[in-house]
Amino acid sequence: MSVETKKLSKEISEIFWREGYTLATAESCTAGNVAAIITAVPGSSRFYIGGVVAYADEVKENLLHVKAETLQACGAVSEETVIEMVKGAIDTFGTDYAMATSGIAGPGGGTPEKPVGTIWLAAGSKDKIMTLKLTEDEGRDKNIQFATKNVLQLLLSICQNKENEQ
Repeated sequence: MSVETKKLSKEISEIFWREGYTLATAESCTAGNVAAIITAVPGSSRFYIGGVVAYADEVKENLLHVKAETLQACGAVSEETVIEMVKGAIDTFGTDYAMATSGIAGPGGGTPEKPVGTIWLAAGSKDKIMTLKLTEDEGRDKNIQFATKNVLQLLLSICQNKENEQ
């Protein structure tokens, strides 16, 4: 775990403890890495409810309620899919917030339309979801680390914006 990722996780934990928010994760290409980073902070059990590693489309559909039409029309690696993964995780786990990742971490699996390194991220609540598309291929391990760091930053940004609105 990088120092920056550890710092982001700690900041998220502090906000979630203070505000009483709950969190879930829905991961594909990061394969549980986001959940591992969140739960590395002592006391995360007070707000982290659970997560799912949804590599297969059937898992995205059955556990996270991603529409088959979305997967067929847009693919698993798409903004539409990660938005539905966030909403599905919130519904499945009954949380206030969720984070989702779906992408092609590599080294194989890319296409001309979606090359290796294409990763979609989403974080948010039922009211507001932010997304981010990553496109750089730095190798599988770095792609996963970069996706993890960026989805944590998305969630932190949403939480900080909500605090500023209050």
